[in-house]
Order: sequence, then structure tokens, then C-alpha cells
Amino acid sequence: MRFLDIAATSAAVAATSGRKAKIELLAGALRRLDPGEIVAGAAFLAGELRQRQTGVGYASLRERPPAAAEATLTVAAVDAAIQEISTVAGAGSQARRRQLLGALFAAATEEEQRLLLGLFGGELRQGAQAGLLAEAVAVAAEVPATAVRRALLLSGDLKSVAVAALSGGAAALAEIHLRVGTPLSPMLAGSAPDVAAALQATGAPAVVDVKLDGIRIQVHRSGDDVAVYTRSLDDITARLPEVVAAVRELPLREAILDGEAMALDEAGRPRPFQETSSRAATRGAPASGLRPYFFDLLHLDGADMLDEPGRVRWAALAESLPESLIVGRTEAGSEEQAAAAFAAALAAGQEGVVIKAPEAAYDVGRRGAAWIKVKPRHTLDLVVLAVEWGNGRRRGWLSNLHLGARDPDSGGFVMLGKTFKGLTDELLRWQTERFQALAVSDDGWVVRVRPEQVVEIAFDGVQTSPRYPGGVALRFARVLRYRDDKTAAEADTIAMVRALHAGVASTGP
Repeated sequence: MRFLDIAATSAAVAATSGRKAKIELLAGALRRLDPGEIVAGAAFLAGELRQRQTGVGYASLRERPPAAAEATLTVAAVDAAIQEISTVAGAGSQARRRQLLGALFAAATEEEQRLLLGLFGGELRQGAQAGLLAEAVAVAAEVPATAVRRALLLSGDLKSVAVAALSGGAAALAEIHLRVGTPLSPMLAGSAPDVAAALQATGAPAVVDVKLDGIRIQVHRSGDDVAVYTRSLDDITARLPEVVAAVRELPLREAILDGEAMALDEAGRPRPFQETSSRAATRGAPASGLRPYFFDLLHLDGADMLDEPGRVRWAALAESLPESLIVGRTEAGSEEQAAAAFAAALAAGQEGVVIKAPEAAYDVGRRGAAWIKVKPRHTLDLVVLAVEWGNGRRRGWLSNLHLGARDPDSGGFVMLGKTFKGLTDELLRWQTERFQALAVSDDGWVVRVRPEQVVEIAFDGVQTSPRYPGGVALRFARVLRYRDDKTAAEADTIAMVRALHAGVASTGP
């Protein structure tokens, strides 16, 4: 199949508002994929690359060769090129990666280049999220949508589900079961601004879990074989030997456990999240000092527990694991009790709490009202330094904001990172007009602006970052509102940001 056909489908889906019309467009493209192209093609249609890491950063995408006049690329050829780019390593790898990337873009038409930019940049917003694409797979394969959704819940991989459905139909989908050793998409938590709002969603009484400041892990054990997976289903078993050892010592034959791992200091308090994350992300060397804590049990000694109520799963967890390996958990029948648990979690240095409905099943891969996280919200008033033109649904709008903190010593601003989160269509329209008026340069990708516009940014924390000149960056930054009542001279300073990183400034309620 031509890559141009995928690009055209992607653009058409982005321009279409109706759900049914989107599904028909996606299903039509899926039908035309050759069997060997289904994995890559399904990923492209979802706005993703099947390769989780490519080594291609923002700077590599700024300068691109002119677009090809004619379309010659196929889905298989593009996937093979990206695979080669993702495996480049060793001396001269940066130059070789640039060369391969340049060759790929040179062979792409203008429409294909736009899709590649969105895929590499991770900002392709075309409305083809997993749920929509799953329905398209069902239509294309002429199988029940319920069969596709169930297979997706158990496998955690829409690409493999697409292969099964399009190659083997309903019979192949029925062969997809929860298997110890095959990771599945974790249940996710919604968000609430406070415990009162969370309890409105879950109902009371509820269970309140401490939300650890660690990394999500899913651990599978079968006999002496133990495997550890991340939230994105990457295998990190070799990097977490202490987690493997702790689970191997449990009196269990088979189990799938859901939890977190984190680094602790000498006093037993959590180390900064970035330290935990960087230890787990280091390739080729085991991460020392990461301890596991579990909050759910999905399979136990041959019995699946996904459809059991939380109270049943958690009781089995408490019977199977020592208390030292289970997250802090309390029952709350009132807002006062939940608030006390929230305050205790923060006092212990954790992120917050997750309030859970005890009768809810484990909703694989879904974010619903059964689990609601509550965290303190950090905010800063920052200055917009530049804005990037959007892709996909945001094409033609200025989208990704470059954020800076004020530096009183130099009289300038220090960049802390970028975000396109929290932007409504109304804000996108407003900021496109606003920043074009403030523009000092536009290279077709990044519009640099006069540092005058203040924006209020919410974020989850501050982490060390060698990527930015200030040495720090914001975690999970998102736009709350523009502050026309403040001038750039009133923006928050880099010193304040560094104080937050050091933990000496107020973090708010």
C-alpha cells in the first residue's frame, strides 16, 4: 500500500467530525493493507510509530529536504526506514541517523512529510484514538466490535489485534486470552481537583490508596520466571533485579501484579521521580534501589481476576503479599477521612492519593470514574518564548508553546520546556492570532515571539534537565489560562522554579 494513501486517510480523518465517517475512512485503509503491512499501517493510522524509540528529536525535524514531486513510498518501505533509524547506534550514529532521516523525508511528498512530522513529533491529533481504530478494525474485518475490544483489553496491543482480526477473523480474536507473560494495558485513573469531587465520582465508602511518586509496573510470575513491564508495556525485567527478587520470593505459582516501583532515601521517603525514572530507563545496567509496591492482583494461580470487584482482588492481594509490598491503603466513609488520608500521603512525600470504588472490576486500558487520583496542583506564571505550528487536527494553528521563566539577573528568560496540553479550540484560535502579532521570526516550524505574553501553567513537578539551559524542566505541563492581567516583568522567576525543584518553596494546597 502507498504511504500516500495512509497520509491521505489521516488528513481526511482529521478533517472529519463524524465518528461513523472516521471509522469508515479508517476501515477502508485497513482493508487495503497487505498482511505484512498491518502492524505498521495500523500504528500510522493511530498516529503512532510501532518503534517506541527512534532517537529522532525536535532539532532533527527542523531542517528538512524539499518534498518529492511524486509518491513512491510504500507503508512497508517507510516502516523499514524508521526501523533502520531506530537501531542506529555507536560512533557516528548521530550523523548516520540524520542521513537516513533526510533520505526518508526527501522521498516523501509534501502530504507524506506532514504525516511523518506528526508521527516523529508525537503531535498527530487526528481523532483516530485506540477506541475509534478498534471499531474500524471490526468493520474492516467484519467481526463484532465487542470481540475486538475484548482482545484489545487482554493483549494491550491494538496492532496485534488488527493482525489477528484482519488475518484470521473472529476465530483468531477468540484465541487472545490473558496470558501470564503477556502484558496488558493497565487500568487508569481519572482526575479530580480535591477529595470531595473524587468521592462524588466513586461514591462512599471508598478505598484510598497512596499515590506513590514512582513508575507504574506490571509484574508477571510463572514459577521462577518473573517479567516486569512498564505502563507502556515495555519489558524492563533486566533493569529491576530487586523487583524480580521480591516477587520470586512470594508463595505464589502464577500471578499478575499491578503496582509501582520507586527509589527511597535513607529515611524511607521517596527520591525525586526523575531519579526513579532514570534508573529504570538506563539500558544495559540494572537499576539499584528500586522497591516494588503493589495495589492490585489481576491473576492468581490460574484464575483471572479482572472481572472480580476491587474488594475481592484486594483481599486476595492482602492474603498473598506481605504488608511491606502493598501500597498504603485506607477505607474512607466520609470526605473528612479521605482528606486525612490525602494529607498523610503528602506529608510522607508522595504524589497524592487514588480514591477507588470497591465494587468496580479492573477496567483494562480504560480511564473511568472507578479510580480517581487527587494531587496538589502546582502552578507558575510563565512567558511564551516561541510557538510551533500544529499538525493533524491543529494544522494551521499555532500549538506547542515554548515556556520561559524570568531571570532577573540577565533580564531575559530561561526556557523550561514545551506544552500543547490544555488548549481548547478557542484558545488555539486566540493564540494563533496573538502570537502572529508578536512574531519576530517564522521558519515554517517554529514562530519566535517577543516575550510579552504571560500564561498560567499547571504541572506535576520540577525535574533536572540537561536539555534546557536552566537545568530544570516541568513535568506534565498544561495550560490553565492566559494572564492578560500580568506583564512579563511579573512572571515567576527561574529561582522560584529551582526552589520548587529543591523542595524548599511552597507547593500550594
